[in-house]
Amino acid sequence: MPTVVTDDAVTLSYIDEGTGPAVVLIAGFCAPATTWALQQKALVAAGYRVLALDRRGHGASEAPPHGASMERHGRDVANILAALSVDDAVLIGGSMGASTVWSYVSQFGTDHVRAVVSVDQTPKMVNSADWPNGFYGLTEEHRKTFFDKGIPDTGHGRPQWKSIPSLLKLVLALRSMPKMASPDTAPMKALLADHAAQDWRATIAGTGRPYLMVAGRDSQFWPAAHASESVELNPLGRSVVLENCGHAANMDRPNEFNTAMLEFLDSID
Repeated sequence: MPTVVTDDAVTLSYIDEGTGPAVVLIAGFCAPATTWALQQKALVAAGYRVLALDRRGHGASEAPPHGASMERHGRDVANILAALSVDDAVLIGGSMGASTVWSYVSQFGTDHVRAVVSVDQTPKMVNSADWPNGFYGLTEEHRKTFFDKGIPDTGHGRPQWKSIPSLLKLVLALRSMPKMASPDTAPMKALLADHAAQDWRATIAGTGRPYLMVAGRDSQFWPAAHASESVELNPLGRSVVLENCGHAANMDRPNEFNTAMLEFLDSID
């Protein structure tokens, strides 16, 4: 895999395939860039250049002890776009990858962004009186300790066994299991805690580019209503809910997700 060195001297790996308008894919917590394999194939076939990023601590990228924050992960996106001279990209993020996109937008704006796609990521993880669409059971009162023992089983959403057939499709496409990062290292724990503290609602409401919020109807982590409520204050926003779909929407329902993704991209060309 090719690499880019960030402005704090961390080597990041990425996939680069296809030609045409650039689409940058950013996977979620612990997930490598290869988990986008089924989208990568569809995007290249549709005439796009796919850049799939392994965030620091993920996949084949370096895992330093520093930089475990959403601010730094957003800056890493800026470093990659600059290094590769990408001036007009669609940024697609799944789960924490979507928060990485919003972190980038909040810091650097949208001069180099054509559009954004968020895949089943609520903009605010902590539930509050004005936002009931956070992570199930997570409140400010116990935010700092909520993930101490990892990501809890919420008792909501799609049973994990229903995702096995889709996972097998991904494994067949890769000819191996995707290599997940350990969530138990100090940097990864710090990253998850920082992720939980963020609120991207103002960034999303103020973005000046088209964006699509995708939700899994049966997400294990938060209500699907986060998507529709995230577009209410911005006419450039759209939302779609994938039925019979859990949190990992691009893997649970790859065909349906790819259709929604490509229809959105077609509409902004």
